[in-house]
Amino acid sequence: MKKNIIKKKLRVNYQIRVPQVRVIDPEGKQIGVIPTAEALRLAQQKKLDLVEISPQARPPVCKILDYGKYLYEEEKKWREAKKKQHEIKIKGIRIRPKIGEHDYQVKLSQAKNFLEQRDKVKVTMEFHGREIAHIELGEKVLNRFVKDLEAMATVEQPKRREGRNIVVLFAPK
Repeated sequence: MKKNIIKKKLRVNYQIRVPQVRVIDPEGKQIGVIPTAEALRLAQQKKLDLVEISPQARPPVCKILDYGKYLYEEEKKWREAKKKQHEIKIKGIRIRPKIGEHDYQVKLSQAKNFLEQRDKVKVTMEFHGREIAHIELGEKVLNRFVKDLEAMATVEQPKRREGRNIVVLFAPK
């Protein structure tokens, strides 16, 4: 997938159509600004390719190298960078205003686990039936949740009402 993107960006050998290029040899030493035809001849003598590394520069910078090996190295770098990335997901936890102590601790431990995995946590306080008349009970539980998680998380979105729910979004510190 990434290989195709690299291929589209870089011009190689006869795809380079500018009159002069700045050439760098395989060891990394700068040869200088020379006509493109001469640079191609140098590359062919060494049985390598002329690859346009920096097309924005004036004149464009080209390097004499093995194009297949270069693509392989670039893809390897891309894969390493992708391994180190963590896609942040939003994990949801639903609680009720009359939650029991044990259930509260279980939900809190789940939230801590999600935050340790570098995911965001969306805590939703759900009100069923006539519970909506006692919003202060739900807010009390949510305030406790915020206080218990303040050591390892920041409140990204403070409490807000969404219909019959109150929602808080936590992000890992």
